[in-house]
Amino acid sequence: MSHPQVSYPNNPDTPTSHLPFSPCVVVDRVVYVSGQASVDQTGKIISDTFEGEFRRSIENMIKILGVAGCELKDVIQTRNYVRDEEDLKLYNQLYAEYFSNPLPARATLTNCLPSTIRYEIECIAVIPE
Repeated sequence: MSHPQVSYPNNPDTPTSHLPFSPCVVVDRVVYVSGQASVDQTGKIISDTFEGEFRRSIENMIKILGVAGCELKDVIQTRNYVRDEEDLKLYNQLYAEYFSNPLPARATLTNCLPSTIRYEIECIAVIPE
């Protein structure tokens, strides 16, 4: 029985964090991306409007997916955290700009983030053959 191949791809463009987690873990061809928020390359939180934080979070996730050999179209599941319930309509509009059919499976939680961030996303993707 062979063991799965596990790697932790990273490069200087990948946002880092002072918290104890890897930006992504690859197991064989499955990519697990840790929660991405509106942060700069050093992990410093960049406060913004909901839209600004959403776009920065997605762009951070796109960078991490790229290091692992994936694109947004390879994402099969997302978990989304929206601080304020009143941002859900805008969240759905922005989400539809980045993801198209076939859409990944999705979960969305509200009222669950600290006051310092408005949005966070994590995902699972599959590296294309």
